[in-house]
Amino acid sequence: MDDAWVRAIVALPFGLVVGSFMTVAVYRLPKGESVVRPRSRCPACGAEIGARDNIPVFSWLLLRGRCRRCGERISVEYPLVELATASVVVLAAIRFPDPWQAVLVAGLLALMPGIALIDLRHRIIPNRLTYPAFLVFVPVILLAWAIADAADPVWAGLGLLLYGGGLFLVAAISGGMGMGDVKLAALIGLVLGSLGLRFVGVAAAAAIVLGGLGAIVALAMGRGRKSAIPFGPYLAVGAVVAGLWGEALASWYIGRFL
Repeated sequence: MDDAWVRAIVALPFGLVVGSFMTVAVYRLPKGESVVRPRSRCPACGAEIGARDNIPVFSWLLLRGRCRRCGERISVEYPLVELATASVVVLAAIRFPDPWQAVLVAGLLALMPGIALIDLRHRIIPNRLTYPAFLVFVPVILLAWAIADAADPVWAGLGLLLYGGGLFLVAAISGGMGMGDVKLAALIGLVLGSLGLRFVGVAAAAAIVLGGLGAIVALAMGRGRKSAIPFGPYLAVGAVVAGLWGEALASWYIGRFL
């Protein structure tokens, strides 16, 4: 069996589990609730969801999208977030043969669907997601550098400063961007920067282009110039684009225009 398929098969259950956790984060963090306790419950009847009904994607399909106890519909959002998270984790595992780099990119991208959904819905990017992520990724980057020379902590620091610092200046000058966006950009810059600054450049370029297109669409739909448009989803999509195709896109751009 091809190594890429082996990596994909190994990564899939991890992606589904992280995706299941992110559905809890999407629902609870904006309310200020714990993501650990209490155990998952049906939003309609409050019945605790047992282990057999808490298998990512499959339980929703087997239950036909309804609570086993009360029959109330369970939003399709749950399996979609789980599938989106698992998809980016599997693609990262396929894209990066080096296990350290695969863990770094997959770990970052696994956060993006949930963060994008929270920001789209509530206009916030919770510190309870970004701060723990920094605490996890910094030592992993250092270990990847020390053990396998698979990441560069200096480039990681520069990526953090360039991307996070750049958005901080935009936020300070324009006042139209929140600090949650700045922290997310800093996190993306840290992780992708550890692989090379070209990844950070692609992430920033993709976010800016997509954000501009989104603003044009919003204006065309009649939204005013001062309407709040969350930038977090564009940062998240930019991170996915850069994490999966950043090197190829950067090489194409350099070869074509420089």
